[in-house]
Formats: sequence, structure tokens, C-alpha cells
Amino acid sequence: MYAALWRILPGPTWVRILMLIVLAALVLAALVEWVFPWAADTLLPQESTVGE
Repeated sequence: MYAALWRILPGPTWVRILMLIVLAALVLAALVEWVFPWAADTLLPQESTVGE
């Protein structure tokens, strides 16, 4: 998968690396902004206690 992604990106090596860093930052930002809060609200942990 990573080799295919590397081949489809245009430009010289430094441009590809820059694009991959920007894409990774965008994916991480989307996860933190939308996916993780949705998962926290949807997948509520069971109530548990440790040592009563």
C-alpha cells in the first residue's frame, strides 16, 4: 500500500515527503476532531470499580 501511494504522488522525493507529512497531519487532525469524540460518546465503557 505504501509503495503504491509513493508511486502515485507526483514530483521529486522531497515534494513527496512533504505531501506525505501534510496528509498524515490532516488524517491525525480529522481523527482527533471527529472520530475520537464520536467513538468516546458511542462506545461508552462499562462501569467498573477497582477494589471496593
